[in-house]
Amino acid sequence: MRKYRNDCEKQLKYIERESSLRKGIGCFSDPQLIQFSITLQVYTYPGGEIQWARFRNDVNEYLSDEEMAFGKSINNHRSKMTFGTLRIKSKGLRAPHWHFNANEHGYLLQGTAWVGVIGPDDSVVTTYNVTAGQVIFFPRNTVHWIKNVGPDDCLFLLFFTTHEELQTLDVDDAFFSTPEDIAARALQPQGGVNFIRTFKKQAEDQAVNLPSNLNELVQNATYVQSPDNLVWQYFYDLKGSAEYPFPGGIFQWARYRINGTGLNETERIFSESLNKHENTLTLATLRIFSNGLGQPHFHFNANEMGYVISGCAQVGVILSGVTASFNIGIGDVIFFPVGTQHYIKSVCDEDLLLILAYSTGNQLETLRMNDYFRRTADHILAQLFFKQQAEFKNFP
Repeated sequence: MRKYRNDCEKQLKYIERESSLRKGIGCFSDPQLIQFSITLQVYTYPGGEIQWARFRNDVNEYLSDEEMAFGKSINNHRSKMTFGTLRIKSKGLRAPHWHFNANEHGYLLQGTAWVGVIGPDDSVVTTYNVTAGQVIFFPRNTVHWIKNVGPDDCLFLLFFTTHEELQTLDVDDAFFSTPEDIAARALQPQGGVNFIRTFKKQAEDQAVNLPSNLNELVQNATYVQSPDNLVWQYFYDLKGSAEYPFPGGIFQWARYRINGTGLNETERIFSESLNKHENTLTLATLRIFSNGLGQPHFHFNANEMGYVISGCAQVGVILSGVTASFNIGIGDVIFFPVGTQHYIKSVCDEDLLLILAYSTGNQLETLRMNDYFRRTADHILAQLFFKQQAEFKNFP
């Protein structure tokens, strides 16, 4: 059975090369196609990089016309999705933070990380380790961090459940925005406000942090794994989950299943966690073999967003008044509004691999072209297409 886990390093190197070549360049010059696909810009921090496919309230904050067209498209379609990539250098840290207006779902493409999640009030802090091919989940307003604990870069592919501008607050920004006397009374350190005054805000944004003197600052780091009943509320082993083959490829799913059908005990914990939180996502990896086809279909209850991990493809999209066909490759982001019929055909010698997100925490509802043709009465099709009724027996 074909797997992607052994070629992640090759894919990452390819993504790095493509990113350096294509930085600042949109995929297409045709504005009609921009709403469906985009190449991402890069924002650099001391400990890594972040890329965004998102809506901005201030149009001057977009770095290109392509980025603006894509951002407006996901907002106009009320997609409930924003996409980003997060690269963390070895020993780097995505600073503890929370999102006011979105849940966060992530897929680790490469590396090893230690994750922490802090829920409301007296809930237990949950920490766990994650490796390539696994999924993380942070409900809205949970404080969370991601620490790279391996020798290589971590690369996360992230989806957020908002089509508005993502609202985030990092713990260091919250600390330095709090009056010193208030912080001293809340945190009650030895030395009081004088100790609070020893903290100095860094000139650079520490969203992805990696101090040059880290070895002097930290002498004893432990990476504790919480019990499974806590971890699986925020974690899913996608690469180890069941494979769902179809003619031309394979799906793997991190999703809610009614009554936990087909899920083991820990997978049910994740499924129930998704369903109990508002506006969560369904995630999947889709592998389409070389020259394979993800046939035309549409979704009743979800927008779809995806990121190309490897391979290349031709994509077709049909919605009311708009028909588009375009090519995608490594590092591109695609978006299909709910009800939009679309197909993906792999056109490279290597397999196409995508990470996909759907804007529903309920069971995904899909209808494929072959199903709706087969289920429509042949005399209805004969009348519609001006063809003899008997000819429709040619369809299986």
